[in-house]
Amino acid sequence: MVDNSALNRRTTARLAAVQALYQMEQTGVGVDTVVLEFKTHRLGSDIEGVVIQDADTVFFEDTVRGVVRGQAKLDPYLERRLAKGWSLGRLNATARGMLRAGLYEIANRADVPVRVVIDEYVEIARSFFDEKEVGFINGVLDASAHDLRSDELTNDA
Repeated sequence: MVDNSALNRRTTARLAAVQALYQMEQTGVGVDTVVLEFKTHRLGSDIEGVVIQDADTVFFEDTVRGVVRGQAKLDPYLERRLAKGWSLGRLNATARGMLRAGLYEIANRADVPVRVVIDEYVEIARSFFDEKEVGFINGVLDASAHDLRSDELTNDA
């Protein structure tokens, strides 16, 4: 039986990771500072009377730190999947965060089914973008999954 609360905590962790990566890029704040801020003041907190759903803080931190640690490898990999003449710098910062976090999970979190990773980031993308951008996020992550975890996808079909 699947524990939906654990799934929801991971979904929240992924969304928070995308937000943290965006914040780091926009403000220049370091990973230690942003992780501490999110864990202390945002995740599972009551902000102005609204309870922010709790997140899997270990998963959140692993994703954010993993993206930062691996960005020198993640970015060139993602660049190769963009249309000719495009660069990551031309993408919206939120889209960059989603792609980096999704690719990090695909490449480093074999404990998470690749279809779950793709579906989760596509759903997050729907909160920010229209269907064209959502399709783009899906396409890049799906192509990455076929490159890095094709055995899982063939067994899944």
